[in-house]
Amino acid sequence: MAQPTHEPAIVMYTTSWCGDCRRAKKWLNEHAVAYRDIDIDQDEAAAQVVMQINHGSRVIPTILFPDGSVLVEPSNRQLALKVEETLGVTSDDAQRAHAAGQQS
Repeated sequence: MAQPTHEPAIVMYTTSWCGDCRRAKKWLNEHAVAYRDIDIDQDEAAAQVVMQINHGSRVIPTILFPDGSVLVEPSNRQLALKVEETLGVTSDDAQRAHAAGQQS
């Protein structure tokens, strides 16, 4: 029997050329927060999702959280607050987990 796979709780719609997308990914990576990255230039259905969420605009990054909430072009501070609120992970907790992973 196959083992169940667990998708990251956060889904981030991005493109390869977007500076805000790179910044948000860097913040999530630095804080050891798992996310699924979907490039809307490579996935037309994903681009349609972004346009639906953003009332016809292709605004990225568009980030979906497990509670159904969405952040669009968030600052690092907004991202930190939302991660803490929805996942219960504070930036300090995430930094310690990331540091522990770096040492092993």
